[in-house]
Amino acid sequence: MKLLRYGPSSAEKPGILDEHGNIRDLSDAVSDISGETLTPEGLTKLAAIDPTSLPVVQGSPRIGACVGAVGKMISIGLNYADHAAETGSDVPPEPVIFFKATSSICGPNDDVRIPRGSKKTDWEVELGVVIGKEARYVDQANAMEHIAGYCVINDISERAFQLEMSGQWVKGKSADTFGPTGPWLVTKDEVTDPQNLTMWLEVDGHRFQNGSTRTMVYGVAHLVHYVSQFMSLQPGDIISTGTPPGVGMGQQPQIYLREGQIMELEIEGLGRQKQHTIAWNA
Repeated sequence: MKLLRYGPSSAEKPGILDEHGNIRDLSDAVSDISGETLTPEGLTKLAAIDPTSLPVVQGSPRIGACVGAVGKMISIGLNYADHAAETGSDVPPEPVIFFKATSSICGPNDDVRIPRGSKKTDWEVELGVVIGKEARYVDQANAMEHIAGYCVINDISERAFQLEMSGQWVKGKSADTFGPTGPWLVTKDEVTDPQNLTMWLEVDGHRFQNGSTRTMVYGVAHLVHYVSQFMSLQPGDIISTGTPPGVGMGQQPQIYLREGQIMELEIEGLGRQKQHTIAWNA
């Protein structure tokens, strides 16, 4: 299934994409694509519904983030060896975990606001892993049982805030609109191998990132296992799994986003995003 949320910000409704690409309204079945809806029992209930029996959503509504009421947005740093190299960093001996404020999450095609004082706003196409079953001290062999599905994330980062100021990375990762998520949550039964998905990102039509989840240092199963050793994972939590090379910080010379640009990005089978950059006070 391809699940989504549509409508105005903070008033999104649940939907499902039918085989013809039409959005069908799920409001009579569930209140949101979140929490209990994403559990194995919740997804089984949705899978039993014939999408053609649901109302077609007319027009071209705004698409919201594909998961609502996200409890935690957990990000993994330097998880592609070639990306670590372009930033001048060593491959970490174990996953680097940081948090991204949930207030940064927005729709896949919403405008991205460049923060006040920003000089180094950057892009990162990433595979998002959506948790569907509580995970606590899970073995790697059983980790995939705890996944509801996958989505596209643009882990936008302000590098000066992240790396040149004291404190943790979270400051450079958490500005409003720094977490476009979606367009769809694609349930795991539709993704044969999450470690073999092509992914790319363009800015103003120039392709900067062109990679694959094959080159992750730590794969999806290991990440769910690893994170669950330090905190419980709840249905609706998202793990953003790192980015391949081609970020602005890795260019020679470095290139960063400015007002009036367009980002487009896609992960194979998971959909495409498109964002315009605007100034914070626009």
